[in-house]
Amino acid sequence: MTDRRAGALGVHSVNRFVFSVRDLDEAQRFYSAFGLDTRRSGERLDLHTFGSPHRWGSIFASGAAKRLQYLSFGIFAEDLDAFRDRLARVEACAPHPLSDGQGLWIRDPEGTPLQIVVAPKVSPSEKTRLAAPPPVTPGRGAAPSRKTVTPVRPRYLSHLLLYSTDVDRQVEFYGRVLGLRLSDTSKGIVAFMHGAHGSDHHLLAFAKSHAPGLHHTSWDVGSVHDVGFGAEQMRERGYRDGWGVGRHVLGSNYFHYVRDPWRSFAEYSFDIDFIPADLDWPASEHAPEDSFYVWGPSVPEDFVTNFEGE
Repeated sequence: MTDRRAGALGVHSVNRFVFSVRDLDEAQRFYSAFGLDTRRSGERLDLHTFGSPHRWGSIFASGAAKRLQYLSFGIFAEDLDAFRDRLARVEACAPHPLSDGQGLWIRDPEGTPLQIVVAPKVSPSEKTRLAAPPPVTPGRGAAPSRKTVTPVRPRYLSHLLLYSTDVDRQVEFYGRVLGLRLSDTSKGIVAFMHGAHGSDHHLLAFAKSHAPGLHHTSWDVGSVHDVGFGAEQMRERGYRDGWGVGRHVLGSNYFHYVRDPWRSFAEYSFDIDFIPADLDWPASEHAPEDSFYVWGPSVPEDFVTNFEGE
């Protein structure tokens, strides 16, 4: 399975997301309960998955309401010069003060700073597999008791969904500048984009709103049972609001969303569609009523309400 599409210039991964919140202790409680390896460094909280050295996200203490600060995208080393030439034709910006200062920096049409940096490919290069279920002793049931359930620990960051005032404009920009490709869309309301060099059905998605912001981060887990176990794991720790368990149409993944302390979401996701580097995915326009989910509980009324900055 190749991890490089011949002749394509594009980012290969979401390298990191960075946002700020009022209370870093609250952030650490939430993401530790969610199953991430949280590492505190002064006024910064880094988010890892257990067993991986990669830092998927960083959260900073600001004393103010939650705010998306910047996104970092990974590229191959051999593409650096070509990206430098391409980015010379768009709006540059100084490195974000919360960053390491490395790489190339631009702003997207919503004003969000973007870092483009040489980094290892951390998006999958093949469809992720079902985690091996524990063996079942003959004569005993397969389901564990509540006290023996293994804690759910996500395997990697699958994607982000951002709010946007103009979904079509974002799709055009991220396609033309970063080389992302449209997977599916629904009438300017939502759009899903994948990486040219092989990725899940979407690395990045956009949903229509009155202002930019971060709607959710999505984390791959090993089975649909882990999606359900994760939902219960969070309920037991007091995080009861959310949506799921269900199955999406676009992306096909099983899901459960947990509302975080800032009224956005973290998603447990399993079995999302994969788009290999050598496949031209047939991007399609979908009717809103047939593009959200196949089954699951009713969608909360404020599921796509943008609370960022409030």
